[in-house]
Amino acid sequence: LSAPGGVSLVVPQPNINATVAQNILLSVEYSCRGIATVEWKHVSSWGTTKIVEWKSGNYVNISTVYKDRVTTFENGSIQLLNVGMRDAGYYFITVTEEYGTNTYGTIIVNVYEIIYEDLHFVAVLFTFLAAVSAVLICFMWLCNKSLHLFQKKTAHKLTASTTEEIELETIEC
Repeated sequence: LSAPGGVSLVVPQPNINATVAQNILLSVEYSCRGIATVEWKHVSSWGTTKIVEWKSGNYVNISTVYKDRVTTFENGSIQLLNVGMRDAGYYFITVTEEYGTNTYGTIIVNVYEIIYEDLHFVAVLFTFLAAVSAVLICFMWLCNKSLHLFQKKTAHKLTASTTEEIELETIEC
């Protein structure tokens, strides 16, 4: 992008996918005739946060939230260390030339949880459910065996009493 005052900004990678705890480089390249002020902001569902602002060759003003996590580069790029889920969102860069002309750029950052933790949880859950089902199967087998033993013991007693009941029923009719 090139503004009328001679400020240009190139964003080679407008979409970045990262995983939690990764370091990412928000890469840009700007050029202008005079001294420029570079400003980075982060916009997400949690709000807008100013990350850093600096003038080429002069001061660097890093927000306290990002103090230990941001590295700036003269070409306008920044490196964000140890990203988390809250770092997902839009990153806006504004380059302002000393004569007042601006140019803007945007980078979208998506941050994902590490999939291995999810797979570990599923494996542990599956193992737990398999163990519970094995215990239940053994319990049902024992109950079934106990029921058969109980039926064999009471079978002799039941045969005598059922024949008496049948004889009584026939008499009543």
